[in-house]
Amino acid sequence: MAASTSEADDDALPISGLQHLAFCPRQWALIHLEQMWVEDVRTAEGRLLHERADLPGESRRANVRTVRGMWLRSERLHLTGRADVVEFRPEPYPVEYKRGKSKPNDCDTVQLCAQALCLEEMLQTAIERGAIFYGNPRRRLEVEFTPGLRTRTEELASTMHRLYRSRETPVAAPGPYCRNCSLVDVCLPQATAHVDGAARWVALQVRSLQREV
Repeated sequence: MAASTSEADDDALPISGLQHLAFCPRQWALIHLEQMWVEDVRTAEGRLLHERADLPGESRRANVRTVRGMWLRSERLHLTGRADVVEFRPEPYPVEYKRGKSKPNDCDTVQLCAQALCLEEMLQTAIERGAIFYGNPRRRLEVEFTPGLRTRTEELASTMHRLYRSRETPVAAPGPYCRNCSLVDVCLPQATAHVDGAARWVALQVRSLQREV
């Protein structure tokens, strides 16, 4: 990845982190602060889908030029990452690939919006829409980059940088979404929610032992 500053001085954080943060702040911290990752069937399928979708390359069909695996960067939001697909129609149209179906929250749409914000800054253009391709049911969902979605994305980016600087992992907030998280056995949401003192120390020691296994 090309960057204008050295890696040591680069404060850009990954665009993909916005998806994790919107889903669950604790999940974001476990992945991006504590460097934890557990692959299950869902994450493995998602990884394989991305590996196929964002292999760097370029193609043209009719009046659409398609660029895969395009590196993105925003100096304003201090974000960087790679877009699965950007279609030039000729205006840029980012497309993000997801293995499952559309979610009831905005974690996927903020990730796509962040890609659009990077492209707007890089190419000095306005981007109104993009799309998310869901593996189930194998169709695109078009996303409009409304003022509300843009504000939400920028606020999440600011929050992500603040959490990264604090280096503090938020306590768990157990909910139905926990069962869809591959890190549930590392997170221990029931054990670490609203605990302090000795109980929190024990939970942290358990996670430390799990990292070493």
